[in-house]
Parts: sequence; C-alpha cells; structure tokens
Amino acid sequence: MKKVEVYTDGACSGNPGPGGWGAILVYNGQEKELSGFQAETTNNRMELFAAIQGLGALKESCAVKLYSDSSYLVNAFERRWIDAWQRQNWRTAAKAEVANQDLWRLLLIQAGRHQLQFVKVKGHADNEYNNRCDKLATGAIKQQRAGAKDE
Repeated sequence: MKKVEVYTDGACSGNPGPGGWGAILVYNGQEKELSGFQAETTNNRMELFAAIQGLGALKESCAVKLYSDSSYLVNAFERRWIDAWQRQNWRTAAKAEVANQDLWRLLLIQAGRHQLQFVKVKGHADNEYNNRCDKLATGAIKQQRAGAKDE
C-alpha cells in the first residue's frame, strides 16, 4: 500500500465570507498542489473541504497521514467525536445538530477508502507544507477577488 502525506488548510475572509482551501499531496518525493474557492462559506467548511479534496485526489487506497492545523477536523477523528455524532443521529453531546454534516459525510466516504491517521500541526508556524497550504487557500481567495474586479 502506498504511503502518502496529505497537508490541508482552509481560509475564509470574514466568517462567513469568501473562502479558499489548499492541499498538498506528497508521495515518493513528488508533490501535487490543489486549491479552490467558494464564494460564501466558513473557515471550518474550508478546512473540511480541503481534506475531502486531498483524499479524493488519491486514485487508490493508501496509507495516509493527513496533516491539518484545524482542531475541529483532527479532534473529530482523533477524539472519536465523529463516531459519537453518528451514534447519536448527528447530534452533539449537548443534543444540538452537528454543523457541516454534508461535508462530514463526504469526508467519511473519502476516509473509508484509506488507512488514515490525522496529525495536528500548529498553524502559521514552522511547518513548511502547512504554510504553503495556507498560501494556496488565501491565494484562491485573492485570485477570485482579482478576477471579480476585472469584470
């Protein structure tokens, strides 16, 4: 089974507001960058979307280490919140409806294809790939704004 590292980050200008996401896939010394934009979203949605897109870009089942600076994303899996949400019919411990269920469900489909380990990294710090993902995400927002000004 191929061993792949996936680095992800999401960004939002305003929350909600225009958002961007970035992902970098690293396999055998090769890198692939992905990024995109959504007009009206939240930072948490972009964090989840980056992970969905990163995992979805893998063409076969892999052993994946997914690195993210999002506690929301990493803790949902590492602390098994997502398992509890599913058992409780997508309700939190406080009985509130889980936010972003559509993306959590998509992420579970992608996660189910791989042997997946989540790794929490400190944002805007010394992780080169996390910093590059942040630039991809914020760059997608800037690029979209620049394009909108040209119209």
